[in-house]
Amino acid sequence: MSPQPTGHLSGNDLILTRRFRAPVADVWRSVTKSENTALWFGRWEGEAGPGKTVRLQLLHEKGQPFANVAIEECEAPHRLVVAMKDDFGDWRMELTFTQAGDETELRLVQRLSDAKLAGDVGPGWEYYLDMLVAAREGKPLPSFDDYYPAQKAHYLSGT
Repeated sequence: MSPQPTGHLSGNDLILTRRFRAPVADVWRSVTKSENTALWFGRWEGEAGPGKTVRLQLLHEKGQPFANVAIEECEAPHRLVVAMKDDFGDWRMELTFTQAGDETELRLVQRLSDAKLAGDVGPGWEYYLDMLVAAREGKPLPSFDDYYPAQKAHYLSGT
C-alpha cells in the first residue's frame, strides 16, 4: 500500500482533512467517545469537558504510553481543541467538523513550533486519520511503515 499524502502546511499550521459519508454527530462520536477512539488512536479515561484533562493511552505507539490531554475548547459536534505534552514536544490540535449534505468534513490543524517538524508529524497524522477511516469502515488498519518515511518529503517540500 502506498497512501498518498493529503495534508499541507500553511505557515506553521499543519492541515489535514478527511471526508465521511455520515452525519456530523456520528463522526464527532468517532473522535470523542473512548470506545470509538480506542479503535484507531487510543482509549481515554476521566471526565471530559472544557477545562478538564483526560488520560489517553496511545494504543498504536511503542509501549502504549499514556498522555494527559487538556480539553481547551469543546463545541459539540463542531469544534474540539485539545493540548498535550509528551517526550516529543507540545501538541495543540484543533478539529472542526462541518456537514454539507450527506458528508461531514473533519479538519485537523496543528500549529507546529517549527515548520520542519512537518516531515515527521504530517505522516503520523495521515496514518492516524486513515486509521480512523479504516475503523469506521470496518477495514484492516494500515501500517505506519507505509507512511513514514515515504511521506516525509511531501511535508518538507512546503518548508
